[in-house]
Amino acid sequence: MFRTKIYLLAVPLLLAAFFFTSCKSDYQAQQRQGQGSGGPGQAAARQVRTTAVAETPFGETVTATGTLAAYDQTTVSVKVPGRVRVISVDLGSVVSRGQVIANVDSEDYRLRVQQAEASLAQARARLGLTPEGTDDRVDPEQTATVRQARAVLDEARFNRDRAARLVEQGIIAKAEFDSATSVYKVAEGRYQDAYEEIRNRQGVLAQRRSELALARQQLKDTNIVAPIDGIVQEKITSVGEFLAAGAPVVNIVRMDPLRLRAQVPERESQTIRTGQDVRVTVEGDPIVYVGKIMRLSPVIAEQNRMLMVEADVRNNGKLRPGSFAHAEIVTNDAKMAVTVPNSAIITFAGIEKVIVVQNGKALEKPITTGRRNAEFTEIVAGISVGEKVIVDPGNLQSGQAVEVVE
Repeated sequence: MFRTKIYLLAVPLLLAAFFFTSCKSDYQAQQRQGQGSGGPGQAAARQVRTTAVAETPFGETVTATGTLAAYDQTTVSVKVPGRVRVISVDLGSVVSRGQVIANVDSEDYRLRVQQAEASLAQARARLGLTPEGTDDRVDPEQTATVRQARAVLDEARFNRDRAARLVEQGIIAKAEFDSATSVYKVAEGRYQDAYEEIRNRQGVLAQRRSELALARQQLKDTNIVAPIDGIVQEKITSVGEFLAAGAPVVNIVRMDPLRLRAQVPERESQTIRTGQDVRVTVEGDPIVYVGKIMRLSPVIAEQNRMLMVEADVRNNGKLRPGSFAHAEIVTNDAKMAVTVPNSAIITFAGIEKVIVVQNGKALEKPITTGRRNAEFTEIVAGISVGEKVIVDPGNLQSGQAVEVVE
C-alpha cells in the first residue's frame, strides 16, 4: 500500500520535469535561431510613398440631400386599336428613339389603304384625271361638264340676241323674245351648276386624298415605336391582347442624364445659381459624379423653408432613378482648403486616420475631414500643411519600420 502511494506521486513529478526540459530546450533553440537571423527587432523596413499635405483651391459648398429621378419618363401607348402581334422588348431592354418595340395586327389597315386608293382613283376619274396620278390640279373650264354647259349657254345667248333683233324689226312677236330670254337664263343657271359641280368634285378629290393619307398613317401606326432613348421600366401588355386606342404598352425612362432633385435650406439658398457644379455620391458607390444646377424653384416651400433645385447628372450606367443622393453644390471655386489625397485616408471603426513617418517608423494620426471630391479630401483638424502622409498605406500599422521611396 505504501509503495503504491509513492508510485502515484512519482508519475506526475516525472511528467512535469519532462515538460519543463522540453520547453526549455525549444525556447533555447528558438532564441539561437532568432539571434542567427537578426531577431524580430531587425525586420526589413517596408517601402512607402508619401505626399505633402497642401492647401489647394477646394471651393465653398452647400450640402444637400435629394433623389435621382429619370430625366424623361413616358408611357408608350398604341395609336390604333388592334390585337398585339409582336412585342420585342421586356423589362430592362435598352431602346433607341424610333425603334419598333411592338406591332398590332395590320391586315385590316392594309385593306383600308386599298379602299382609300380606289376611292381616290374614282374621284380623279370624275374630274377627267388619270387614276394613278399625283397632280390633283384641274381647270374647271376644261372639264366636259362645264364645256357642255358653256355650249348650251352660248347657244341660248345667241338665240336671245337674234330674237331681240327680230323683235326690233317687227318680224317676230315679243313673246318669242321672252321665251328665248327664259331659255338663256336657264342655260346660265345650268352653267353655274356645272361649274359648282366641278368645284365639289375637286373638294371630294381632296377629301379622298386625305382619307388615303390617314389610312396609310394608321397602317404605319400599327408599328409602335419608342419616342425617346432609354430603358424599359415596365411591360404592361402581352402578345395576343386586344388593345383600344391609347392603351399603354410599355413604360420607358431616359437614363442619361439623370435629374437630381434636392432641397437647400433657405439660409443658404441665396448662394445657389444655375450653372454651378454639383458633386453627387450615392450609397454603395465610391464614385463622385459631377453635374450642374439647371433649374431652380421660383418659391421656397412654406412647410419646411427649403428651396427645390434640379441638377443634370451624367450617368455612367451605374446610377438608377429613385436612388438617395448626397450632393455638394460648389458656390465658390476660389476658396482654399487643406487637403490630402483620398488614397491617404484609412477608416477603422468609424475613425478616419492618416499615417505619417516619424523617426523611420509609421505613426497614425486621427483626423477630422470635411468636404470630399473625386481626388482629394479636406482636412479640418489633425495635421498641418507641409506634413508628409503615406499614400496607399494598406495594412500598415503604427510603429512599423518604413522606408520612404520616391
